[in-house]
Amino acid sequence: MITVRDIYKSFGKVKAVRGVSFDAPDGKITGLLGPNGAGKSTTLRILYTVLKPDRGSANIDGHDVATNSLGAREKIGALPHGAGLYPHLTARENIAYFARLCGLDKAEIDDRVDKIVKLLDIAEFAERRTKGFSQGQRTKVALARALVHDPQNIILDEPTNGLDVMATRSLRS
Repeated sequence: MITVRDIYKSFGKVKAVRGVSFDAPDGKITGLLGPNGAGKSTTLRILYTVLKPDRGSANIDGHDVATNSLGAREKIGALPHGAGLYPHLTARENIAYFARLCGLDKAEIDDRVDKIVKLLDIAEFAERRTKGFSQGQRTKVALARALVHDPQNIILDEPTNGLDVMATRSLRS
C-alpha cells in the first residue's frame, strides 16, 4: 500500500506540491489527475525516491521514502515520464541491467527477461539497440524494466504516452 500524508515540495519560489494526501491500496489502480503544472509528476518523483518532500510523509509498504529509500525502492517499479533508456544497449540488455539493479539473482534474470519480453510483445525488437526506437517501443521497454523484478507496486507517469490502441489495452490488462 502506498500512503501519502500532507506532502509539500517547493523549488525556490515555485510551490510544486502543497498538502497532497492519498492512499493507494494494493490491488487497485489509483490515478493522480490535474492540469499541467499541478504537481503530479513531482509527487510521483517523491514516491520513487528521486526527490524528498519538504514536509509530510510518503510510505510504500511501510517504508518511508525519505528515510528508507532503498526499502521503498525494493517495493516499486517505476516508469517515469521520459523513460531514460540507455541508447547503446539493446532492449533486452536495458531490461536485464535493471533486473540486476533490483537485486535479482543472476541465475533468474534471463528467465525473467524472457517472460517480460513475451508478456509485453517486444520480441520483435528486443535484440536491437534502443537508439532510434519509436516512442511506443521506448515506453514498452521502460515498462518491462519497471516490471522485471515483479514489484508489489507500480508507479507510472503518463504510461500510455506514445502507445497505440492495442498496446494501451495490453498495458491496462
